[in-house]
Amino acid sequence: MEHIRTPKVEHVSLIDRASPRKPCVGTLYLTASHSIFVEHDAERHRETWVLHSLVCLVEKLPTTPAGCPLLLRCRNFQVFQFIIPQEKDCQDVHASLTRLSRPERYAELYCFSFNPNTDKEAREEGWSAIDLQAEYRRMGLPNHLWQLTMANRDYRVCDTYPSDLYVPKSVTTPIVVGSSKFRSRGRFPTLTYYHRDNHATICRSSQPLSGFSARCLEDEQMLQAITSSNPGSSFMYVVDTRPKLNAMANRAAGKGYENEDNYSNIRFQFLGIENIHVMRSSQQKMFEVCDLRSPTMTDFLWGLENSGWLKHIKAILDAGVFIARAVAEEGVSVLVHCSDGWDRTAQACSVASLLLDPFYRTLKGLMVLIERDWVSFGHKFSHRYGHLDGDPREVSPVMDQFLECVWQLSLQFPCAFEYNERFLLHLHEQIHSCQFGNFLGNSQKEREELRVRERTHSVWAHLWMNRADYINPLYRPDHSQTQGVLRPATAPYCFKFWRGMYCRSEQVHQRPPTVTDVLTTVREESQQLEAELSAQQEKMAILGKMRTMSVIPKMSTVNESRLTSGSPWDKPGRFPCHRGEPESLLQGVARNKLKSSDPDLSTNSDQESGVTDLSCLSPSSGEDSVKDPDSDEAAYSTA
Repeated sequence: MEHIRTPKVEHVSLIDRASPRKPCVGTLYLTASHSIFVEHDAERHRETWVLHSLVCLVEKLPTTPAGCPLLLRCRNFQVFQFIIPQEKDCQDVHASLTRLSRPERYAELYCFSFNPNTDKEAREEGWSAIDLQAEYRRMGLPNHLWQLTMANRDYRVCDTYPSDLYVPKSVTTPIVVGSSKFRSRGRFPTLTYYHRDNHATICRSSQPLSGFSARCLEDEQMLQAITSSNPGSSFMYVVDTRPKLNAMANRAAGKGYENEDNYSNIRFQFLGIENIHVMRSSQQKMFEVCDLRSPTMTDFLWGLENSGWLKHIKAILDAGVFIARAVAEEGVSVLVHCSDGWDRTAQACSVASLLLDPFYRTLKGLMVLIERDWVSFGHKFSHRYGHLDGDPREVSPVMDQFLECVWQLSLQFPCAFEYNERFLLHLHEQIHSCQFGNFLGNSQKEREELRVRERTHSVWAHLWMNRADYINPLYRPDHSQTQGVLRPATAPYCFKFWRGMYCRSEQVHQRPPTVTDVLTTVREESQQLEAELSAQQEKMAILGKMRTMSVIPKMSTVNESRLTSGSPWDKPGRFPCHRGEPESLLQGVARNKLKSSDPDLSTNSDQESGVTDLSCLSPSSGEDSVKDPDSDEAAYSTA
């Protein structure tokens, strides 16, 4: 709160950049975590909340006759433009938001002050929702080929890796230590996905410190062990996700890539995914195209092509396809790395796993995949998404690209994914917002030092609680798309522009609804109608029981009196009233029910209470009584 110069500004206008309608006038409030704009319109009284940790740029525009414009650009691609009447107020708001959107310490992040109405037990359950050891058991590990190594307990070997890692059964701790010393950042080869049908695996690491001629016996033994752990293949692929030119430049700096002469059991492959700096520049160019006011078709398409964004998405998807085919079709294990093994490596491994395993195409499966390949294996969330005020050259949309790959796949296989676009957009927002502690820091070790499990809440519990909003209405667990390996087409024309992500400032009513939107609406309305139908059926059942309880005792009394008086009810073919009411008798009951519902027609306490008095059905009750068709007179006349 000490960074807020003015907590409240009156008569502020909010400009709708996607529509020429009149600006909304209201009051702008600044809090420690949010900027809140409240409209003055008494009928709408709408509130717009902007989380400070989502703001990536606060820009003060030149003063106009209407006031001082202030532009807020958010990391989820929303844009808010305010017009503040007074220059001094605009300067105060600008200075306050600039500081609040650039926290300098982890303690300033929103997740440490976010306090939903949950107790300590619920918080602990939320953090236990995703169990990676259970995921490895699902894949069939450990087994006679792979084991859980104790080498990295307490992060002794690699402080950016998780403590629990799987290596081949024949690998000893000295081999792990020796291989880690030969790999950048100590990130030695370790398993991330096991294909239990053919024992092929996806392993990941960082680049070797090979230079032009260096070699390491332990590292060679590690790769030989990975190959031997797959009985169905005599070799393995080593995939360098970088362009060859970049890898050769690193070799001149003493790093580089594996020499096939030293690793006789490998086949080497470059895949050509660009580095974080190229990706950051590409996304910025694409966003500038999306921010154009009324662009021509030529300008938009030229700008999109010039950004190269979809070309990079295609490169990542191509890498995943190559790895998935090697594992599923050739039965060959694959080792994947880039420079340090936490950006392009995470992209390629997670996309390949998504193509290979239907489990990761379910709602919980995607949570497990992100927790394993991104959170656990040390993707640098704080650096890549600017959670703290630091080096802007470390920021890059690595995770954004993975989510877009998932979205592109969901367009080609609409029935294969349990989650919808809304889930991917919400995930993207949570990665940037720091509302929960899952994506804090740059490694598992950092999160343990920050005690995020004790001090923050888990996003997975929040998403699972609201899973009904994220279900794809086209998903079918038994559909042919859902089962087995996905084989997407990666021709350039197969890639679409993700309007839902990059055009977030558009109003919902301006975007035509998609087929998925329509089906989701129909599904929600059907569920609501089914719920109402169930409620009405329950009410009818209760009313039926109440009617039975109120009618049967008096009917039984009438039947007993008639049977004892020698009426012909005991003759064959006649049924007592408690088994089947004569039609005229039911009409009489209905008439009395009608009377009891009208207070002007009520004549006694029984009718007022809704209990039918069947004594009025007796023939001796007068002219207004209903004639009993089962009386002696009626019976003889019928005969």
